[in-house]
Amino acid sequence: MCIREQLEQLEIQNLSPYACLAVNSKGRETPDEPCTVRTDFQRDRDRIIHSKSFRRLKHKTQVFLSPEGDHYRTRLTHTLEVSQIARTIARALRLNEDLTEAISLGHDLGHTPFGHAGERALDRLVPGGFRHYEQSLRVVDKLEKNGQGLNLTYETRNGILCHTRGQEADTLEGRIVRVADKIAYMNHDIDDAVRAGVLSNDDIPTSITEVLGSTTRSRINTLVMSVITHTKGDKLCLAEDVQQAFDELHSFMHLSVYSNDYAKHEEKKVPTLIGLLYTYFMEHSELLPEENRQTARTEGLERAVCDYISGMTDHYATETFKTLFVPGAWQL
Repeated sequence: MCIREQLEQLEIQNLSPYACLAVNSKGRETPDEPCTVRTDFQRDRDRIIHSKSFRRLKHKTQVFLSPEGDHYRTRLTHTLEVSQIARTIARALRLNEDLTEAISLGHDLGHTPFGHAGERALDRLVPGGFRHYEQSLRVVDKLEKNGQGLNLTYETRNGILCHTRGQEADTLEGRIVRVADKIAYMNHDIDDAVRAGVLSNDDIPTSITEVLGSTTRSRINTLVMSVITHTKGDKLCLAEDVQQAFDELHSFMHLSVYSNDYAKHEEKKVPTLIGLLYTYFMEHSELLPEENRQTARTEGLERAVCDYISGMTDHYATETFKTLFVPGAWQL
């Protein structure tokens, strides 16, 4: 047997009956010659890591726009934290860690510049609306590799699409990523909000801290251990008191950080910036990159402009706006 076949046999022998085995994958839309070393889910992970859209995540906002400081989260560091939490849960439950990692690393590839403010702005502009999880699937299916896509397995694609809202993923690994995403962003958003002076740890209600803990480490540990110890079969569960405290924490973060005027004052500029870029490229499609002009010919100009703007980093979007709309100094 080659190394891949040995790994697939180890999965059969060691993983839970509820795990998604690589040998049982529904496969890729375009069949590939199997790798002699890596399973299909390992190949998915590697294709995502080497993609351009993955590298751009390091310059996309997580919560705070253009923060002053080196330690605030970006969309990339958020993705890595989701991957770590999801892999810990998957390994403890004897599920497929490779599939879990691939979904985690790919789940936000379609996110806009300027975080959810950018997503909301595009949602109001694009016919049919804009949802980052759908765009993430479009990135891996159609936009990467100069329009060829990454040709990922069905299970990874399904997990990416279902990581946040609506229908749950078909696999337990995909459903783990959905939980890990929420655990990661709420806890690191607290850390960033404290660093920014938006709130202090003492502001968090005791009804939450008494159950989850008063530090990032203790909260994540409580939540992860609760998922591991209370999951039954293919049903992911938290202890009742932990779930209640987790829901309360989400409400607290929405009021204290996600809708906080001080924390979000720069976001008020995002709809104007995104709106002007969208209108400009709708009227000057000849300035779009060639791959986007090709999309305009086959899928319509709205789709092409949406792809272009949603793929921008914060810095690139800002610089493009300055180039188009802010007068430059006269060069003598």
